[in-house]
Amino acid sequence: MSLPSRPRFILTSRARIRLGIVAVAAAVAIGTIVFHILEGWSIVDSVYVTAQTVTTVGFGDLAPRTVAGRTFATVFMMVSVGIVLYALTSTVQGIVQSEMISTFGQLRRSMKMSKLRDHFIICGAGRVGSNLIRALQGSSDTFVVIESDRTKVEELTDLGISVLVRDATLEESLREAGVVHARGLASCLPDDADNVYVVLTARDLNPELHIVARAAEEQAESKLIRAGANRVVAPTIIGGHRMAMALTKPAVGDFLDSVTANDLELGFEQLEVESGSSLIGLKLSETNIRSELDIVIVSIRRSNGEIVFNPTGDAKIQSGDMLIAIGRAEALAKLTTLARGN
Repeated sequence: MSLPSRPRFILTSRARIRLGIVAVAAAVAIGTIVFHILEGWSIVDSVYVTAQTVTTVGFGDLAPRTVAGRTFATVFMMVSVGIVLYALTSTVQGIVQSEMISTFGQLRRSMKMSKLRDHFIICGAGRVGSNLIRALQGSSDTFVVIESDRTKVEELTDLGISVLVRDATLEESLREAGVVHARGLASCLPDDADNVYVVLTARDLNPELHIVARAAEEQAESKLIRAGANRVVAPTIIGGHRMAMALTKPAVGDFLDSVTANDLELGFEQLEVESGSSLIGLKLSETNIRSELDIVIVSIRRSNGEIVFNPTGDAKIQSGDMLIAIGRAEALAKLTTLARGN
């Protein structure tokens, strides 16, 4: 789900604040130099008198004695008062505008999120979460990110990604992200205890939600499963397996890397065969899946949980089957349409 880029007047108000600060600094510098030249005061005394003039304090212990000095002081007082007033009003206006825009922006995003259906929620935008976000950006899926780090939030917002500045472990944060109507949730927080808490809360709010959780430590996997996660991903374990494969079976590792990076323009897809599909009752050899679409069916998961790995051409497609397929994106889209019966 994309959000509009940051409003231009926020940048304008910040520019006005910076301009006000620069103007005050320039006025102090100019006043110091001119008083030093006209009155012969030291730099410290010149800065002192300039600060009195700019701030309208005017203790009067030092006063210009020359005609030129008094003339400059008169003009400088009128100009510097205007500069200071401009700087103060710009600063106050900028702060108020920023707060109002931030508040209204959050309200607007909350209203949009309350209307979301069948979307994904990503909790945490760290190293694992960032990679997941990049992967989802290349798809047509709608997703929401919950992140408490302001720096990461600004980076994601600049990319047009919908972000909630919240603590993902809180129930109200998950509710605001639309967990009740979500399709899936990924808990990518760096702390295993926080991930367990997110999984427990999300499972309680939506018993049908598909939950994937990150495990920093291997022993946390069983806890996350008991908490309600459907799948647990341990980056360290997966990384170890991939390194072992790259070391012992480099050709297989290169192929998997090519598929993952989409260098071969291939992708994996899971397709549920719905009741109205024309594929129901047909053998794989009787369909156009391999002959025309050039798609390989890696496995079939039956509705009763049975998994048929590397099915032969005689394997019949049944209603409720989950087809795990590999092929090109356009072909997979056509097969998705056939499986849905559209």
